[in-house]
Amino acid sequence: MQLRYRFRLYPSAGQRTALARAFGCVRVVYNDGLRARETARSQGLPFPKTGDLSKQLITAAKQAPERAWLGEVSAVVLQQALRDLDAAYRNFFDGLKGKRPRTGAPRYKSKRDTRQSVRFTANARWSITAGGRLRLPKLGDLKVKWSRSLPSVPSTVTVVKDSAGRYFASFVAETGSQEVLPETTPEVGIDLGLGHFAVLSDGTKVDSPRFLRRAEKHLKKAQRALARKEKGSSNRNKARIKVARAHAKVADARREFLHQLSTKVIRENQAVAVEDLAVNGLARTRLAKSVHDAGWSAFVAMLAYKAARYGRTFIRIGRFEPTSQVCSQCGVKDGPKPLHVRVWTCGACGAVLDRDVNAAVNVAKAAGLAVSACRAQVRPERVPAPRSEAGTHPTPQPSTAR
Repeated sequence: MQLRYRFRLYPSAGQRTALARAFGCVRVVYNDGLRARETARSQGLPFPKTGDLSKQLITAAKQAPERAWLGEVSAVVLQQALRDLDAAYRNFFDGLKGKRPRTGAPRYKSKRDTRQSVRFTANARWSITAGGRLRLPKLGDLKVKWSRSLPSVPSTVTVVKDSAGRYFASFVAETGSQEVLPETTPEVGIDLGLGHFAVLSDGTKVDSPRFLRRAEKHLKKAQRALARKEKGSSNRNKARIKVARAHAKVADARREFLHQLSTKVIRENQAVAVEDLAVNGLARTRLAKSVHDAGWSAFVAMLAYKAARYGRTFIRIGRFEPTSQVCSQCGVKDGPKPLHVRVWTCGACGAVLDRDVNAAVNVAKAAGLAVSACRAQVRPERVPAPRSEAGTHPTPQPSTAR
């Protein structure tokens, strides 16, 4: 499978200027291609093909005085801009046909967009030097902070500048069968929540870090400072970068937590089952901020691709499965319960069930996993013995001891 590896870049002042030039050229070619296709659509003309747009907007445009500066950047990144435009149209039309989630029509890019990127393919002849630097055409050798090794020779590299002003190199590399982990026995079901981020069917509970909630005080101060700055001023841009860096710090911490937890779960279990949560619906309630802060969708996506990468089984059960209403001991459905009820007693078998652990066990059972509920945090209810079976007598008996 193909995976994306991202590393931090530290370009020099001259390289930052060259990257800004490349970002601008890519934006211009993308907007020119979008304008040409929108003009053809409004006039009822055939849809321009990518090859024709490339000849008109790149090859011929470089010969014109008003577009001569397009020759200052690599032609590969300009070609990739048109490919990105094709992908945007393809996603839009596939959404209308119901083949994928619906997206809006392609829009013009603005030079004020805080996120910019350029992509180099193998045709650009980029390379990694012996000293560990990333050599890009017409940009030079960029310093890279390597945190791990790549599994294979990358096919493409994308240079990204995020809203916090940081630069990253994103590589697409192919992984092989050598990463498949040896088989193991445990199989686990996971119940995701807000009180605890994840509860496993073996009784393990993972607390919710609440990264955004913990950083709200600092974010509020930075956003107030931004609101006081005059629009269009340099001080406002500096304040905007401070806010973006604060949010980036929260996002990085959350991503690191999700990666560590998902890797641990996949390595320790042969099969993993989760519930298909309606995150978009929950995000429209009063719990929206907490739902987005939890990052359930990102966690489930990490479990899915890591299971495929390491040879594990990943199962997603339906969101309408009554995991919180069914007793994991006897299977009797006891009906819905308010959210404040965290422990409940089964009316059929008398078992005292932890709500979250019981749901995790039911998730595993609904997925067909061999999970025993005996490891969950459940216990039988204490029932008074009938008088006919009592082992004591109401009146003391005479002792027969001599």
